[in-house]
Amino acid sequence: MIGGVFVYNHKGEVLISRVFRDSVTRATIDAFRVSVIHARHIVRSPVVNIARTSYCYVKKGALWVVACTQQNVNAALVFEFLHKMIELFSSYFGDITEENIKNNFVLIYELLDEILDYGYPQKTDSGILKTYITQQGIRGQSIEEQKQITSQVTGQISWRREGIKYRRNELFLDALESVNLLMSPQGQVLSSHVSGRVVMKSYLSGMPECKFGMNDKLLIDRQAKPSTPEAQTLESQLAKRSGQNPKVGVAIDDCTFHQCVKLSKFESERSISFIPPDGEFELMRYRTTNDITLPFRVIPLVRETSRQHMEIKVVLKSLFKPSLNAQHVEIKIPTPPNTAGVKVIALKGRARYKAGENSIVWKIKKIAGMRETQLTTDVELLATSETSKSKQQTRPPISMNFEVPFACSGLKVRYLKVFEPKLNYSDHDVVKWVRYISKSGLYETRTQSNY
Repeated sequence: MIGGVFVYNHKGEVLISRVFRDSVTRATIDAFRVSVIHARHIVRSPVVNIARTSYCYVKKGALWVVACTQQNVNAALVFEFLHKMIELFSSYFGDITEENIKNNFVLIYELLDEILDYGYPQKTDSGILKTYITQQGIRGQSIEEQKQITSQVTGQISWRREGIKYRRNELFLDALESVNLLMSPQGQVLSSHVSGRVVMKSYLSGMPECKFGMNDKLLIDRQAKPSTPEAQTLESQLAKRSGQNPKVGVAIDDCTFHQCVKLSKFESERSISFIPPDGEFELMRYRTTNDITLPFRVIPLVRETSRQHMEIKVVLKSLFKPSLNAQHVEIKIPTPPNTAGVKVIALKGRARYKAGENSIVWKIKKIAGMRETQLTTDVELLATSETSKSKQQTRPPISMNFEVPFACSGLKVRYLKVFEPKLNYSDHDVVKWVRYISKSGLYETRTQSNY
């Protein structure tokens, strides 16, 4: 089973080392530090095999929690154990930091002896372990945690204190989305989804209650439709004037909320009701996969003119409204490994070849909607042998970064209301700001040609 469990800091120093097999030596511990922590390239795989030893690791902040084995074990079981172990440590002494690890190393070794028996996972439930390992860990911010427990017992709202006053009551709401796309060379969408966050900044006096509504598809379907054709026509015209499509609602696949949200009202009314914390906080997270508005389309055209020359043409089309502008647009076009030189002609923005990244980086500061521009490159290749030609590698996809001022999921804020009866200020006295920003996540387009 598990041959050893180790905890490294960001420098590669071993903070915790518990070995269960004689085959795990000091060289085994050093191999992970040299090959992963101090590696020149980023190691993305959570499972690394070095010299017939498999390392499963989880990075927690600046620490590396590692389990190694030389047997064919169930990787999912090992990762489940590592996450349970981190959760157990957190229940004893709070955040998993280097300082807390050093202050509680005696407790950690005692816990490891209980949860692992010769490398086989045993009981990891903190409730059971605390019945006979009663030692208290050295925690940070113990006074604040005691105040929070007291607030929960007495029923007081723990995330907001009383007596807050502002001369000007303001409420900021940002809908921040990350657009992920994988498109085929023919323009077919292979996979796409949007991960979004609703971040708020609250500068409100007293203990106000806020209500936030969006164009959730379930909410729109539940609402009563206009009874007459004239009313339907009027609603459609008003929606068009405001720039909204009355027929479109966001089909949210899953969402999570801040602890201040009253979930019972969301289940019954589909409205988000909450008493906001003071300052900045994340109200909710959501994810959607349907009816996504793609802001850009990349059309790659690759033509090999000879053995030592290749032409790459990339057409960029913006698909949003002409009145909007995209910013910080960057397109990364991979080149063959045997590239000797590149000549680049860009109709808009700046493009340059980066030999270290083996790619052409095309940057455009600003581009309006419903526009089209292109990049043309002439790539000079080094002569390769027949043996290397037989080992052709598939061309990496073209990746793109951007920022656009609208929600690609179609999310719209329908209303945002504030109620505070005690301090005698109404919803009209609050200054509200709503902003939509969509940024690229993994936005990629495949190309046809091989190297």
